[in-house]
Amino acid sequence: MHRTSSVLVSRARELPELSEARTVAAYVSVGGEPGTLPLLDDLHARGVRVLLPVLLDDNDLDWGRYEGPESLAAVRHAGRMTLLEPRGPRLGPDAVLAADAVLLPGLAVDHRGMRLGRGGGSYDRVLARLERSDADPALVVLLYDAEVLARVPSEAHDRPVHAVVTPSGIRRFPGGGKARRDT
Repeated sequence: MHRTSSVLVSRARELPELSEARTVAAYVSVGGEPGTLPLLDDLHARGVRVLLPVLLDDNDLDWGRYEGPESLAAVRHAGRMTLLEPRGPRLGPDAVLAADAVLLPGLAVDHRGMRLGRGGGSYDRVLARLERSDADPALVVLLYDAEVLARVPSEAHDRPVHAVVTPSGIRRFPGGGKARRDT
């Protein structure tokens, strides 16, 4: 698991959308998801402003700053999982609009760049908020190689991601938004 996280950090550094970002909205992985903490630490150490979600009662997301592992608190959400969330001040749901890149959690992504989420709708709200504001950050998913599938279910409101980072490399998707330079 630690080796996979190290490889993902190395791969993510190859992605200009992350390596050149000033602000990245990310998340702390849970369960069997690829570990994000090493990437969060790497971004923070390089002076990147890292925003992490705070789950609200209505499943929307507020945001707070990541200032290192000590800035996280385990928060148990009624009837749901325990998440590591930032301890500091809340910045509001619109804080994500300042992000140059958004790391999205996912269960899988397909050849079109369509992401299968966890089903709570939190990131659908984030993506809708970005679209309404005309914000155009890079949308990136970290997954294991086996989670890149031929096709995942999608609905009319779903939007493709720009790239997926896996241990074996980076894959970009046509129609995923802004033109990006190849890696």
